[in-house]
Amino acid sequence: MKHKTSEMMMMLNQNHIIKYMEKLDIDQQREIVEQIESIDLSVLDAEAAEEKRGCIEPLHATTIDEIEKNKDHFREAGIRAIHNGEVGAVLLAGGQGSRLGYEKPKGTFNIGVNRDLYIFECLINNLLDVVREANAWVPLFIMTSADNKKDTIDFFREHEYFGYSEDNVWFFAQEQLPTVTTDGKLMISGTGKISTAPNGNGGWYASMEKTGMLNILKRTNIKWLNVFAVDNVLQRIADPCFIGAVIESGMVSGAKVVAKASPDEKVGVLCLEDGRPSIVEYYEMTEEMRSLREPDGKLAYNYGVILNYLFRVDKLNKTLNVRLPLHRAFKAISYLDDDGVLVIPEQPNAYKFETLALDMVKLQDNCLAYEVERKREFAPVKNKEGADSVSTARELLKFNGVEI
Repeated sequence: MKHKTSEMMMMLNQNHIIKYMEKLDIDQQREIVEQIESIDLSVLDAEAAEEKRGCIEPLHATTIDEIEKNKDHFREAGIRAIHNGEVGAVLLAGGQGSRLGYEKPKGTFNIGVNRDLYIFECLINNLLDVVREANAWVPLFIMTSADNKKDTIDFFREHEYFGYSEDNVWFFAQEQLPTVTTDGKLMISGTGKISTAPNGNGGWYASMEKTGMLNILKRTNIKWLNVFAVDNVLQRIADPCFIGAVIESGMVSGAKVVAKASPDEKVGVLCLEDGRPSIVEYYEMTEEMRSLREPDGKLAYNYGVILNYLFRVDKLNKTLNVRLPLHRAFKAISYLDDDGVLVIPEQPNAYKFETLALDMVKLQDNCLAYEVERKREFAPVKNKEGADSVSTARELLKFNGVEI
């Protein structure tokens, strides 16, 4: 065992790791030392992000009606940018389908009924619509977790990328952060392994840098990145009208939003905080904020985000030296006990640390809120049953003419 690793564990009050390492053979010790040296242990000193919020104000959105009046102009600007190779897309696909009762990458879930139709396939089909319209491939970067990267790559290869250009797809794994017990102790997940978990969707650009993806941006003409989540099967990616609207607005970022279904809908709302773009979560909103209305009767805090953002690359580069807030999530995390027996808890027992994509929005100078029609672009697959579930997404796919 390396002396400096032992010393580090003592300084961080992780003496149980030293005792555990003494039980390992030389090869296993080397493996765990290499892992310890590669992970960010500063989270052991990190507190969960408990932000002191600034002055929150409503943010006006470019509405569906306003977009309709200018759609030809916006679309032309967006198509031009895509055709000139200025737009790339980033698919955030690090999650598993656990909440669907499916222990594989969520994107590989078959949402079809009478035929095979995978979540990844839905998204690629949506992107191919743009490719055909712009007569140009959109460079696609797919962020996986360390655990599901191989399964994801194998799945795309097995299905021949669903007709997409393999030369225009790159896979990269997001960073991992250690998990900790409720008293701040590192956990052992397997022989010679510290327990880690993906660092959340906010670290996507930093992970692109660490995995060499930014070198691709540098040698191409990509000026904008459209970031989107895997679990919305109606997600319109590299949408020319959206891209054109953001470019024409002169703003450095954009966010697709939907009008809230009700004042109490559990969705993060795009707003202004101390004059800058921000997102206020539903549980942070006061009753006054939830019920506040504009003179025309519309909710003042009306526009919920759907995790479809457009960022200007030069502005993203300036965020690389900014440490995003860490949010703690209380989860049921498996571990090896002192006797080396695997414990699989049924209830949450430990914390994982996550960064959130919404915190990237807060680092931007401004953001265009771009309203889209909920039934056309928002079909999240988060739950096995009930709201935002497999069945509701299937109904919305059928509504939009997709054969399932």
